[in-house]
Amino acid sequence: MSKIAAEKVREFRAEAKFQRSSPQKTKLVLDTIKGMRVEQALNTVHFSTKRMGPVVEKVLRSAIQNATYASQEQGLDIDVDNLYVRTAVANDGPRMKRIRPAPMGRAFRYQRRLTHIIVTVAEKNPTTETVAIAPEPEAPEKTTAKPVAKKPRAKKAPAKKIAAKKASIKKVATKKAAK
Repeated sequence: MSKIAAEKVREFRAEAKFQRSSPQKTKLVLDTIKGMRVEQALNTVHFSTKRMGPVVEKVLRSAIQNATYASQEQGLDIDVDNLYVRTAVANDGPRMKRIRPAPMGRAFRYQRRLTHIIVTVAEKNPTTETVAIAPEPEAPEKTTAKPVAKKPRAKKAPAKKIAAKKASIKKVATKKAAK
């Protein structure tokens, strides 16, 4: 048996911090692109109707550029067509406290949420693992054992609609006979 060494998967990430949207709204866009190929993710985000679509697209393009830059600088062989979105996360940023005027001279406080967006892309490797084929063990001789008896299936109850139809047919027949 040989041990298969797992290759370290290279990840490339990009961040956009302090974006003026709540993390909940941003996650709606990010969840649509998780696990997608980069080209398909760009098309999905580009044609998204959400307000955070262009921001997420910018972060995704930045992550792709980081991958190409790192491949050139470090001499890595990275195929941009093989990249996929590994993770896409929207974390809470600081909150801005604001005051809204309320009736009778009062004031209500509310919070404007900010988001930190992190997108990570990685290269999808084709699975070309060599699997050692073990010889099949010989089948042991069959022993004579009693066959296990199967339980008979329980019969289903008759449908009530059929009984109602039969009853209505009988009533019609008795009325005709009475005339």
